[in-house]
Amino acid sequence: MGVDDIVNKGKQLFEQNRDKIEDALKSEKAEEVSDRILDGAADAIKKVVPEGQRAKVDQVRENVDKHVGNQ
Repeated sequence: MGVDDIVNKGKQLFEQNRDKIEDALKSEKAEEVSDRILDGAADAIKKVVPEGQRAKVDQVRENVDKHVGNQ
């Protein structure tokens, strides 16, 4: 089985389970996990970027958060 076969199988599985995947991404658990990951990533990034860029990091974090979970 080659890489193309694996990719095609993944696409098939995604299409067959699209509704379940979308429901999982909109779940409360996904919201909790994504918030923890996004908070940690934003905090780490803010430690290394100039102070003037920290507000932009928060904006990006909020934008990403809108697309995962249920809030």
